[in-house]
Amino acid sequence: MMSPSYQKENNSFKMRRSSYKQNSTEHSKLKIIPLGGLEQVGMNITAFEYEDTIVVVDCGLSFPSDDMLGIDLVIPDVTYLKDNIDKVKGIIITHGHEDHIGALPYILKEINIPVYATRLTMGLIDHKLEEHNLKNQIKRKIVKFGQNVNLGQLRIEFIKTNHSIVDAAALAIYSPAGTVIHTGDFKVDYTPVYGDAIDLQRFAEIGHKGVLALLCDSTNAERPGFTQSERTLGKLFDSFFLENQSKRIIIATFASNVDRVQQIINSAYKYDRKVVLEGRSMINVIETAQELGCVNVPPNTLIPIEQLKNYPEEKVCIITTGSQGESMAALSRMALDIHKKVTIGPRDVIIFSSNPIPGNEKAVTKVINELAMKGAEVIFQDAHVSGHACQEEIKLIYTLVRPKYAVPVHGEYKHRKAQAKLAMDLGIEKDKVFILSSGDVLEMDEESAQVVDKAPAGVVFVDGIGVGDVGTIVLKDRQQLSEEGMMVVVLAMDQTTGTVLAGPDIVSRGFVYVRESEELMEEATDLLKDVLFDLEERGINDRGKIKTSIKDALSDYVWRKTKRRPMILPIIQEI
Repeated sequence: MMSPSYQKENNSFKMRRSSYKQNSTEHSKLKIIPLGGLEQVGMNITAFEYEDTIVVVDCGLSFPSDDMLGIDLVIPDVTYLKDNIDKVKGIIITHGHEDHIGALPYILKEINIPVYATRLTMGLIDHKLEEHNLKNQIKRKIVKFGQNVNLGQLRIEFIKTNHSIVDAAALAIYSPAGTVIHTGDFKVDYTPVYGDAIDLQRFAEIGHKGVLALLCDSTNAERPGFTQSERTLGKLFDSFFLENQSKRIIIATFASNVDRVQQIINSAYKYDRKVVLEGRSMINVIETAQELGCVNVPPNTLIPIEQLKNYPEEKVCIITTGSQGESMAALSRMALDIHKKVTIGPRDVIIFSSNPIPGNEKAVTKVINELAMKGAEVIFQDAHVSGHACQEEIKLIYTLVRPKYAVPVHGEYKHRKAQAKLAMDLGIEKDKVFILSSGDVLEMDEESAQVVDKAPAGVVFVDGIGVGDVGTIVLKDRQQLSEEGMMVVVLAMDQTTGTVLAGPDIVSRGFVYVRESEELMEEATDLLKDVLFDLEERGINDRGKIKTSIKDALSDYVWRKTKRRPMILPIIQEI
């Protein structure tokens, strides 16, 4: 049953008309179309469409899972945006994490549209566009908190929030059909390290005027209570430095967590240590933050890694990337003894100031074990606070906003399901809570809301400089090669008669060690000779049929002998 406050709000909802209402038909509805970010952590992108206007919120990437062999990045499929490019007015970015900005360089090559973001977020975007030689081709506008951007029939207001990166914003999206609040990734931090606390007053003001739908961050929706303030880690870092004055301190954290890096630098300066930033993304983010005044580094505190050898180990602190066990990140290279400047030993204490992202647990554990085996002390608990809202903060936002419809976003299905339960506990009716899938077209206005269609949505793989040229078939081939290996059958045939002139010869890679499996390979070769002789006797010289016969016969034989199915590639050289 709906609570009295919600009932009162919803009864009066239909009576309100936004002053922003334009000349449009009474039947026009707002469409919310998530194109990514709902089936995995990352790759956040959502389209908001009203009549001839589409505004895109965020454009993130995700990192490949273990079965995506050779893939570097995963970005969203924006076929829907390309098909409706005349309607697309711009991309609004909530904050500067990779899962919200990482796909921009790839997507903007396909759809050149303006980008709107806050100061630090735009600084990080600029750096990405420079790397892809796109900076001069894309229109960009820095937006301040409280400022509005008019795009077609939609108006977007930036609202100050807190997150694990500076300049994070929530969005109020005003349309003739009603107002939608998109929280972005957020938490309620009353004592942030940098800048102001979340603007709860503005959430309440917009909620008082009437909110059609709330799209709220679900990442910590299963966790009761409140998320700790980022500032609480300051005393913890002080204690680490105090207790380890005779050791070198190495701290791994997210490059984009500028507030975390600021507090580490503060503690290092307090205990008279020089600080080295290691990892390309760490250096890029902190340099950008320094230029914009989002981080304050005391003079003569930062030193380049080349000067590390000039200082005693107990007088330096290294802040590095690699807290998620990424194979090529700086900390992983240190753990594997392939880092050119840093060698890990018993005089090191290494602190993981992050929690593993779901799916990264094994990689993180591997790095921890490698570091521990080198004699280093590894601390990987209680050195992190989340950047996402827990249950009580989510409830607070719902209470202030009082939406008619709830659309949980940002998180795995179980996280969004947990937020849906919170929304219903607060009085929102079950049929007004929508747990969407990527591509769902949720159409809504003051009268009703329902999923009415399915837009094309999926993933595009980035492999090296190739974007989209590796699909599921190629990935299946790679997986088969990695699990079963391959066998190449080479033979020469007379171009005219189809007579076998040489071969067949079998070359094996990743299947068996040939020198220890001579009998198997000889029997396989004899089998193929019989198959080719039979085909020749029957006058079959169609190359396709010959290759198929070779594959079928060899595959059946190998399965009987080994219970394996390697990839088989027949190669016929015509002479």
